Amino acid sequence: MRKPIENPEIFQKRRKKIMGGLHGAALIVAAHPEQVRNDDVDHSYRQDSNMYYLTGFEEPESFVMIRPGKNPETVMFVRAKNIERETWDGFRFGPDGTKQEFRIDEVYPIEDFRSKAVELLKGYDEVYYSVFKNAEADILMQHVLTELKRSSGRTGYGLVTIKDADTFLGEYRLRKDQDDLANQRQACLISAEAHIAAMKFTKPGVNERQVQAVLSYEFLMRGSARVGYPYIVASGANATTLHYNFNDQACKDGDLLLIDAGAEYNYYSGDITRTFPVNGKFSSAQRKVYEGVLKIQKDIIAYIKPGVFFKDLHEMAADRLTDLMFELGLLSGRKSDAMKANEHRKYYPHGVGHWLGMDVHDSGLYLINDVPRPIEAGMCFTVEPGLYIPYNDKTAPAELRGIGVRIEDNVVVTPNGCENLTALAPKEIDDIEKIVGTAR
Repeated sequence: MRKPIENPEIFQKRRKKIMGGLHGAALIVAAHPEQVRNDDVDHSYRQDSNMYYLTGFEEPESFVMIRPGKNPETVMFVRAKNIERETWDGFRFGPDGTKQEFRIDEVYPIEDFRSKAVELLKGYDEVYYSVFKNAEADILMQHVLTELKRSSGRTGYGLVTIKDADTFLGEYRLRKDQDDLANQRQACLISAEAHIAAMKFTKPGVNERQVQAVLSYEFLMRGSARVGYPYIVASGANATTLHYNFNDQACKDGDLLLIDAGAEYNYYSGDITRTFPVNGKFSSAQRKVYEGVLKIQKDIIAYIKPGVFFKDLHEMAADRLTDLMFELGLLSGRKSDAMKANEHRKYYPHGVGHWLGMDVHDSGLYLINDVPRPIEAGMCFTVEPGLYIPYNDKTAPAELRGIGVRIEDNVVVTPNGCENLTALAPKEIDDIEKIVGTAR
């Protein structure tokens, strides 16, 4: 038996909020596809973020439909109760349980979707729905839209206009309210505490996978259901691979360890990167790179406030990191020429950050009608400048080769600046050197 949903009024409030933006259109969101069985093994299921955002419902094979001002206004289609299947696959709320626990106006069995959806969508010119996320749901929607056109006859109604539900809902998810932020803060807190535990555990000779195990243990023990994205635990030159995830090498004395890991809490994800010496002491070369990246990251965070453009943060990071590359002897010549030729991209190939929320690369537009948007209070995103010097880069000073440094925090924009939600995770050199390897 699943426990009743906590705080169903939060999801009711979200549904009411988005109704104001539909302007006569209907909205349909499908659940995430059921996980494919592999050799009779069920892999863990995660609900589609939009479905969870609107309902809190975590079962596959389901739809939610929202029709502002109509009766019923909110409708769901879910799997029927089936005691035999529940014995194998776990509890199902069924239509009656879903209606009661999730406070939905009307709930039907998923088998009724094709017929009932046609009735419920009659008279609509526009429907918000996201295609290419769930192939089986897309097929059902295609049948519904075909039947809807056929049933219209010569009434003047033809195929309805389909608008992207991801883009529509992304704008609501981008601006976090206090309910969103409560979950976001907890995800960041759990993530930060796990990074501290990983730092304490690390010492020469431990395996990257063992460090990952510490992170995983801390995440789950502190209330996280899962990770927000695959772990990156990269020691030595592995840190110069942006999405390194083998996580199976020994951490060596004298190397740096880069950890990029975030816990998910109530579908909100943290996303922290910390880089620190395996033996607890930065070498002179490591310190030069690290201090340069850290100062840039702190300056960018200090610059954030409403009205600043996200693209300005990207440009600030690229400009300042290019200066650092010249200081370290990685680039030579004229800075303007180097940047025009994208020479700096060799050592800094990614952007400075991304929206953060229910998905680690969260929904929300960066451009409105191809024009960069200003940052607003309530927006959450990462700030993660980095410098990556390949171990085989013969043009780089020898002592810098194989050093990869990224420092990533999660911020929420406030009316006058921003708040660092992951400040608990140490990043100052003195603080790092005091904590690494101190676990008993």
